[in-house]
Formats: sequence, structure tokens, C-alpha cells
Amino acid sequence: MTVDILFPYYGDVALMKQAVKSVLGQTERDWRMVVIDDGYPDDSIPGWFNSLGDERVTYLRNEQNLGANGNYRKALTFVENELVVVMGADDVMLPNYIEWLVAAAQAQPEAQIFQPGVFVIDEHNAPSNTLVEKTKAVYRPKRTTLLKGEDLAVSILRGDWLYFPSLGWRAETITELGFREGLDVVQDMALVMDVAMSGGALYYDETVAFMYRRHQASDSSWRALEGTRFDEERRFFQTMADEMGALGWTKAAGVAKLHLSSRLHAASLLPRAALARKWNGVRNLAAHLVR
Repeated sequence: MTVDILFPYYGDVALMKQAVKSVLGQTERDWRMVVIDDGYPDDSIPGWFNSLGDERVTYLRNEQNLGANGNYRKALTFVENELVVVMGADDVMLPNYIEWLVAAAQAQPEAQIFQPGVFVIDEHNAPSNTLVEKTKAVYRPKRTTLLKGEDLAVSILRGDWLYFPSLGWRAETITELGFREGLDVVQDMALVMDVAMSGGALYYDETVAFMYRRHQASDSSWRALEGTRFDEERRFFQTMADEMGALGWTKAAGVAKLHLSSRLHAASLLPRAALARKWNGVRNLAAHLVR
């Protein structure tokens, strides 16, 4: 099985190069990589990709900045093969990742999404174990498992323990469903929910095959501290409550309506926002606790 590695890019050049080199270092070599540069202002980037001299790597640059959601949606138009990864531009594939994904897809024909074990690092490549990671560990299954339908929806809505850039996908699933328009913060969770609502399944395997980067400079970290990400989260959870209810998934609808882990996340950020004197953030975070 050839794996399509989609690589929407905008950000730190050094971390991007580390991510690309981790792909080049895979033990399983049957893959193709498509880089979609969303107009990052560095003229040296096209030349660097050309210098790699690897015909499996294609570099494209958008004429106009599409934003996160638009660039991810564009990335899906380049899918050609059976398996797909939408990799973060600052994350790292361990050498066994593609080999693990192909083996998992062959062994679990009923699954559409594949989540390996993940090691979390910071912007300096040091191990990271923030409150987010500790929370994910609470919600994550304690053993290798297959989750489907409402069970999958409840598991993720209760607390999103997935690491989206590390997920492998069956091409027909991710291209047919695609990313919902207008979502920049929760577009990944929305896609997983769409898989669940279509009757799909997610396979979780504890085998560590990926390094996810958690750092303060990320777009999601900034949005979290400002509190703006929670406006989108709140609308998303209400939409999920309505859609799950329409399916008769009363447990999933209730979990979405409560969105307790999202409220607790906002509460945990209040002290940092206050110390940083981000008063709009304080107001936004406080409002999310009661809405």
C-alpha cells in the first residue's frame, strides 16, 4: 500500500525541515509526499525542496494564502493512494510510522482511522508532559482497541485524546467526508465525528510511532490563551449535540452538550491569561465556563 503524506505548511522553517527529514527516514519507502506551502514568506524554501532530489516529494506553493482550513481542504485534492496522512509541519514521524500504518490497515480492515502511540515533544525537541497530555492520558483507552459509531463519538467528545497529525486514514473515507468549512480549531475532531456518524471505526494501537510537538508559539496555543478558540468549540459542540440527537445517540448528544473537558480546559487557562494581562482572554475563558 502506497501512503500519501499530505503536508499543509506555514510556519517555522527549521521545524518544517526536521519534519520532512523524518519522512525521508522511514523504514517503509512506499510513500509519496505533497507539500502545500500556504505562502510562507521565505524564498529559500522551494530551493531546499528541490535540493532533496527525491521524486517522491512534490512541493507546491499557493498563490494566495488560504488559511488553515482552506489549505487542508486543498491538500485532500491531491490524494491518489489507499492510505493518507495529513501531517503537521512541525511534527516528527518516527522511522517505523509508515510501516506501522500499512500493517495496521492490513490487519484491521474494518477501521477507517488509525491512531498510533505518540510521544510529545516541545519546540526544543525535549519531552513534554503538559496538563493537556496528562488529560489526554486520562481519556485515552488503556489498551489497543477498536472504537466505532456512538462509542467512538462519546470517547472523543468526552475528551479529545487523539493527535490528529499522527492519524492514518483510508483515502476513500477522508476524501469522501472531507473537512467541514469554516473550522480552524476543531476541524480534526469534526472529521472524526463525521466518520463515527457514518458508521466508521477508529483503531488505536499503543505502539509508539510518532512525535507530536506542543509549543507555546503554535496557532492553537495562542487561540487558547486568548479564549477565541472556545467560541468555535462551543458552536461545534452544540452542532454535535443536535446531529447526535437526530441520530438517536442520546449519550453522545448529552456529552457534547455538556462539553465538560472543554470547560475545564478553559478554566485551566484563566490564571495564565490573567498573568499575561490578556483581559479579553480572561472574559472569553470565563464566559465559556458557563455557556
